[in-house]
Amino acid sequence: MRKKALITGITGQDGSLLAGFLLEKGYEVHGLRLYAATDDSERIQAVADNRLFRLHYGDMTDGGGLWRILSEIKPDEIYNLAAQSHVRVSFDAPKATADINALGTLRLLEAIRGLNLNTRFYQASSSEMFGNAPAPQNENTPFSPCSPYGAAKLYAYWIVRNYRDAYGIHASNGILFNHESPLRGEEFVTRKIVRAVAAIEAGRQECLALGNLNARRDWGHAQDYIEGMWLMLQQDKPDDYVLATGKARSVREFVVAAFAQTGINLVWSGKEKDEKGIDARTGRVLVKIDPDLHRPTELHELVGNAVKAYEKLGWKPQLGFRDIVREMIDAERAAFRSADGRDDRAFLAAE
Repeated sequence: MRKKALITGITGQDGSLLAGFLLEKGYEVHGLRLYAATDDSERIQAVADNRLFRLHYGDMTDGGGLWRILSEIKPDEIYNLAAQSHVRVSFDAPKATADINALGTLRLLEAIRGLNLNTRFYQASSSEMFGNAPAPQNENTPFSPCSPYGAAKLYAYWIVRNYRDAYGIHASNGILFNHESPLRGEEFVTRKIVRAVAAIEAGRQECLALGNLNARRDWGHAQDYIEGMWLMLQQDKPDDYVLATGKARSVREFVVAAFAQTGINLVWSGKEKDEKGIDARTGRVLVKIDPDLHRPTELHELVGNAVKAYEKLGWKPQLGFRDIVREMIDAERAAFRSADGRDDRAFLAAE
């Protein structure tokens, strides 16, 4: 029979990519969508008309609603991707972050247990759980979260392991390091960078403001990581896996690579809060530091060791850092060209 999957956080980057991936494999895909007065379905337009795709309104803070949805669908697989996913915002809204990211996971597991479903469960854990633990980090690295977001994700990680051990639920944690694509939300630093670079090139923005340029992250491509999620739920036994490229680069390096895609050679001047990124050819200041963008507790370096996933899942990332930056920049440049075309047509119509 055709497999059924439920994806929470369906309208996000990972949810939309996973929906397309599963539909191509012949799944019936159900997506959990938080009701909002504004339309947030842009990322799922490519799959919205598929006859095997269905959306459900729901809320990770509503245990009764989640119970009802699971009892109706009876999914073979659940991919829990829903989250308050902005680390900086988690300091401003710690209670809401915990309610969604930590207790939301518990509510889903309780529904699986209470309904006695034979459902395989994937939990989107996060490299943020490691905090400033020595790099590289793997499945055996002690956790030390540096944010309410990381702490909430760590609760979800442990409750998944608890329900796996106590009730025999096929539940796995995917500890994913940073993964990007053109569908990344605009609140994330990588998308903020590429969008600003394209806007500067198009003459629509003067300068890019950033916080910690020296933070180092392990950046992979989201499409590769989607396959890793699926592979975890195809194993006979549930387990926890790190997915990462094993290579860390700084925010500064990402900025330099993004500007290079538009032909700009960026050089740096000044120190700490007075540091600036300058166009080597024109002398124009294109990057500046905004101290308000620093986190209350800074996380310096995250780089993963995914040997376990390589050996047990056969998973390896296919796309490299330069591929990711180029793809994201090309998408933003195309968006601005399209917008300019619409502006031109509107101007001609007005004339």
